[in-house]
Order: sequence, then structure tokens, then C-alpha cells
Amino acid sequence: MTPRSSRTVRHSTFRVAPSLGTTRLTTGTSAGRWVILATVLGSGMALLDATVVNVALPSLGRAMHAGVGALQLVVTAYAVTLASLILLAGTLGDRLGRRRVFAAGVVWFAAASLLCALAPTVGVLVGARALQGIGGALLTPGSLSIIHASFTADHRARAVGAWTAFVGVAAAIGPLVGGYLVEAVSWRAIFLINLPIGGVVLSLALWRIPESRDDDAAAGPLDRGGAAMATLGLGGATYSMVYGPTDGLRPPVVVATLVAVVATVGFFSVERRAPNPMVPLAVFRVRQFTAANLVTFVVWTALGGVSFLLVVVLQTSLGYSPLEAGAASLPITAMMLIFSSWAGGIAERIGPRFPLTAGPLVIAAGIGLMIFIQPGVGYLEVVSPAVTVFGFGVALTAAPVTAVALGALDERHAGLASGVNNAVARMAGLLAVALLPPVVGLSGDAFQHPRTLAAGFHVAMLVTLGIAVTGAVLAFVTIPGDAVASQRLH
Repeated sequence: MTPRSSRTVRHSTFRVAPSLGTTRLTTGTSAGRWVILATVLGSGMALLDATVVNVALPSLGRAMHAGVGALQLVVTAYAVTLASLILLAGTLGDRLGRRRVFAAGVVWFAAASLLCALAPTVGVLVGARALQGIGGALLTPGSLSIIHASFTADHRARAVGAWTAFVGVAAAIGPLVGGYLVEAVSWRAIFLINLPIGGVVLSLALWRIPESRDDDAAAGPLDRGGAAMATLGLGGATYSMVYGPTDGLRPPVVVATLVAVVATVGFFSVERRAPNPMVPLAVFRVRQFTAANLVTFVVWTALGGVSFLLVVVLQTSLGYSPLEAGAASLPITAMMLIFSSWAGGIAERIGPRFPLTAGPLVIAAGIGLMIFIQPGVGYLEVVSPAVTVFGFGVALTAAPVTAVALGALDERHAGLASGVNNAVARMAGLLAVALLPPVVGLSGDAFQHPRTLAAGFHVAMLVTLGIAVTGAVLAFVTIPGDAVASQRLH
């Protein structure tokens, strides 16, 4: 590293990392590892909270005398605000400084977590969860855009792989941590734990993460119209996908759907005319950026369906406890931890087409093994091989497709690229959760009947297997066989 990159200046009690300038980090240095650690802890904190709450719902419901509808709002309030604002948050990082927005997200998320822990009623908790989602939106795309802007081109895919692996660990241990905290302390502890974690992340962000921004975008006016249309469009789509399957054509769902359609059309109209658009439409003319996001959408639709239904069928059809069901997916975490960075390195050396074609095919193979999951089967004989193969496929896919999406655009649009890719992945997951169960006949009280659920699960696995294979074909046709070259937008 050059003297400039290692030099820091004193500010209060922290050593504040300097602006990035022309210096870039590598994954083999201590500076690079600090940046990966900070971004993993930040985005992992947001992802952990998205999963850990599910385990606490029964205890929370008893403590607050809350019904199923209120508990559903506790979960979905977070998802709606996060998905609504994730694209805007990525763009704000490009304009205002990626470290600055990331740090603001840490503070916001920790403060909202404290409100959740102190909530006296379920209504206050729902509002605090919505505020948490805003912080999560600032954290998630900010993590990836910081990595993309901080590392050299030949180390970005490897850094993204490391980030993917360790964030996957956070997602997997969420049910385990939640179960322990709820049993040993209280449901409120699952929110209070974010305060010390947030303090560590904020310290690392100010101390170790170099600042970076898009100076050209910062010089122009904020695209308020585009930001409003994107937020309304994503928010309306999220609301309708979350509540449509259960509420049907009730007025709130109909209004949310209309808002999503009108806002999406309005977004493209506003961006076409805006002098300084939040999302320059030229990004969609970059072939590799569009291809990577299409592959993300297809493959993450399959992943979302499997992730949602597998936990349910393990509990209802095979009799697992919530903690056991969470632990059953640990092989997925192990595969991601072992192979994600390796897959990123493979994509750097030989190009992303091979891992992005092979990955979804391996995912499909794992899903095929899940068809044999039914009441009475053993974990080691059936469940473990299926989730292990599935996890290896996810590890092959996640880091390369993210690296292609971010690498297709020049560094100054890192936040935009990350925001779009995150929004696409979340919309795909929500679509799978909303539409897959009714499509395969899992409606009403089907989730309460072990054999009915198992039969529907098998049909759902055939559907998601086909979706995963489609993702492999799409990757083979559209993803380049050599390294992706960033394109500068004009």
C-alpha cells in the first residue's frame, strides 16, 4: 500500500480512514480484511434481524397478546421498508459517500433496534420494525458498494465471495441465536444484541473503511422524482406480494398494486427526462449488468421458494423443533463459508460463465434430492445430502453473479449497481414466497397437515428445480466466458 492509504488522521476518539483516492485494497492485506469484516458485520446484522425474529414470534405473541395478523406485521413491516428504499439507499451512497451512508445506517438500525426492545405494545413494535427496515436498506447495498469501490479489479470477486460466505453464516445462525436468546433471556434480547454489534461496526467503519463517492453525481441535484417513484413502486410491489395471497383483492392490496404499476411506469418516464437521474436508463443497455440481474432474479426465485418451504416442511411434516429446523440448514452455511470465496476466484481466473452455469445446475440437483424429503425419513440419509448439494450450488452462484452485476458498471456507480441487484434479489424472494404455495395447492390450513404439506412441497420442488435449470441456461447464453469489463455510462 502507498503511504497515503496507510495514513490516518486523529478525530475525536477514532482514527478516521482517509478517502480512497487512487489506492485500492487487496484481499490478502490486513486493510482489506478489516473492510470485509466491517461490511460483513453491518450487513450481517441487518440480515440476522430479518431471520431471528421468526423464532421469537410465539413468545412475543404470548407476551403482547398479539394475534397472527399482528405478528405478520412485525415480520413484514421490516421487509416492506427495506425493499422500498434499498435502491434509493444505494444511490445515496454514490452521491454522499458510501462510508458515510453505511455509518448512518448502522446508527439508524441500532436506534430502531432499541425502540423495538423497549416497545410497550405490538403497534409500537411494528412501527419500530419499519424504522429498522430503513436502516437495513442503508446497510445492505452500502456493504457491497464499499467492497467494489475499495478493492482492486482482480480482487473484487474474491472479496465479494468472502462477504457472501460470512453473511451467509449470519443468516444461518439467526434461528440458533434467536432461539437461545428467547429461551435464556427474553424476546427483547434479540433486538438489544444489535446495540453492541452496532457499536463495533460503527467503530470499524470510521476507523478502517476508506471513503468513496461519485463526484459527478454529487455535483448535480438529487433526483427527487425518481427517488419517489422508485420508493413507491418497490413499496407497492412488496406490499401486494406480501399480503395479496392472504388478503385477496381487498382495497389495500388493490391500491398497493395500482401504486406499484403507476409508479414503475412513472419511474422510467421521470428517469428518461431527469438531468441527473437516480438510475440512468443506460445501465440497462449494459448487456452484462442486465444479464446478471436476470440470472439473479430467476435463481433467487428458486432459492426463495426452497428457503421458505423447507423450514416449514421440516417442522410440520418431519416433526423438527424450530431450533432443529434452523440447525438442519447448517450444511448450506458450511458450503458457502468454504466455497464462496473460491467460486469468486474461479470467476476471476476463467470468467463467470462456468460457475454461473454450473451453480444453478447444482442447485437444481440439490432440489431434486429434496423431493425425497417426507415424513419418517432420517436427517443423515436424506435431508443432509440434499441441503449440502444445494448449499454447494448456492456457493458457486452467489459471489460470481454479484461480482458480475457490480463489475459491469464503472466504480462510480457501485452503489447503484448494488442497490439494483439487491432489489432484484429481494423481489424474487418475495415473489416466490407469495406465489409458490398457492400455485402448488398449499393454501388455507394445508400448512397444518403433515402429508398434505409434504405432497405440496414435492410439487414445489419440481417447480423450483425447473426455475433453477432455467437460470443455468440463461447464464450460459448471456454471461461472458471471460472477465467482465466495467463500462462507464455517458
